[in-house]
Amino acid sequence: MSTSGPCTTHPAPGLRIPNRYISGHNSDGEAIFLQTDHGDHRAPMLGGAAAQNIMYSSASNPIELTDNADLEFIKTRPPLHYENGCVVRMIDFAPGTGSELHRSLCLVVGTCCEGEMEFALSSGEKRIMRPGDVSVNRAAMHKWRNLSNEKPARMLYFMLDVKPVIINGKALDFDMGILMDEYAKYGEGEGNNKPETP
Repeated sequence: MSTSGPCTTHPAPGLRIPNRYISGHNSDGEAIFLQTDHGDHRAPMLGGAAAQNIMYSSASNPIELTDNADLEFIKTRPPLHYENGCVVRMIDFAPGTGSELHRSLCLVVGTCCEGEMEFALSSGEKRIMRPGDVSVNRAAMHKWRNLSNEKPARMLYFMLDVKPVIINGKALDFDMGILMDEYAKYGEGEGNNKPETP
């Protein structure tokens, strides 16, 4: 993130606390809600420029739902993303904050939930995202910016693993820039999201 902000926890000041509703089954096989809460692993990022909230994660695909094994797993704080798995991460951006260029080697489907966000690519191309707009980032070098200097903005990202991405015969490099320090706290770099050499 390029500037610091007031996010000391998730949600950012001025945004509502999100609810998470997790379904499952009772002993009779009837569908029920097993869990209602506000997500896991809420934490400020980069000195308060943003704050994250993990809504779901899995280190495997397909996901094991039997005996609620996945619900035990989501108690573990995830890295940026899992090889062969997924992470669903909500990020609140403080007013006027933005990221530096970075690239995660995964497929990231982002939905703008609140505010207006600028989604910019390393080519200089930009798009404005408003509530309900969806981005599909296929390992592109990119950055984000909250366009408002007065209100926070919220994005929800679904991060899925991909095979090595080859462009012009060369594998793309994993490059999170300053964000790498943020995710290193949670085990990133210990086998997760490392580019493979084909």
